[in-house]
Amino acid sequence: MKIITFRAHGRTRWGAFTNNHAVDLNAAHADRGLDMFLAPTVLDFLRAGPTTWNAARDTLEWLGNKRLHEVTFDFDDIELLAPIPRPGKVVCIGLNYMDHARETGAAIPTKPIMFAKFPSSVIGPYDTIHVIPDVTTRVDYEAELGVVIGKPASRVSVEDAPGYIFGYTVVNDVSARDIQKGKEYGNQWVRGKSFDTFCPMGPSITTADEVANAQDLPVRAILNGRVLQDGNTRDMIFSIPALVSYISQGITLEPGDVIATGTPNGVGDARNPPIYLKKGDVIEIEVGNLGKLENPVQD
Repeated sequence: MKIITFRAHGRTRWGAFTNNHAVDLNAAHADRGLDMFLAPTVLDFLRAGPTTWNAARDTLEWLGNKRLHEVTFDFDDIELLAPIPRPGKVVCIGLNYMDHARETGAAIPTKPIMFAKFPSSVIGPYDTIHVIPDVTTRVDYEAELGVVIGKPASRVSVEDAPGYIFGYTVVNDVSARDIQKGKEYGNQWVRGKSFDTFCPMGPSITTADEVANAQDLPVRAILNGRVLQDGNTRDMIFSIPALVSYISQGITLEPGDVIATGTPNGVGDARNPPIYLKKGDVIEIEVGNLGKLENPVQD
């Protein structure tokens, strides 16, 4: 399944991409004549667990190619939001690609480097990134694979970690480098990463069963039509299961939490001359067949 949150006919809904249109899964479930309400939001759906997830799959199978009023919507008739508009946590990993660590001049990490983005920074796949020029002048892009947690994970092993993953999404870890790195600010990673609009996410959550190998996905950033990042998740220093396990040692990962797994080389701040996001830009982020973010930039 590809799970989405969207707005149609004045209402915010959640559901799935299927057969080239959007489906309101709660409405489809009701049209089957079933009494059970699936969940109010995607976050509630993830917390509900496998019984509800399987019910959603059954409903999609029942729907098939049917086009039902207030159930199925053409893409042109909806506004696509972030699949989880307010995740509980967005846990990020720094310097998780060898070439990216090298381009920044940083030491190669021996353990995952963790930081966080506030959930209020999350926006949808086509929403506007605001660069706030009176606060920061070095706004950078970072193309990343996002891992969405499906059940509580506390002190899990690397071997068991895949069983805690619900699916995958696309993340742009937008970063104010002057605040993240500048000595005058005190190297404020969380502040520099958490400005409003600094976490575009989506367009959907692709369930883990539909991703053949999450450790072999191309990761690209394209600025105004120019490819600036072109990596692959196989080049991660710490694998996806290793990250889930490491974070869970003392921090419980909960359903709907998102892990941004790091970015390959090619970020704007490491270039000579540097390239920063500015008013009028369009930044696209692609990860394998998970979909694409396409966010305009304004001040």
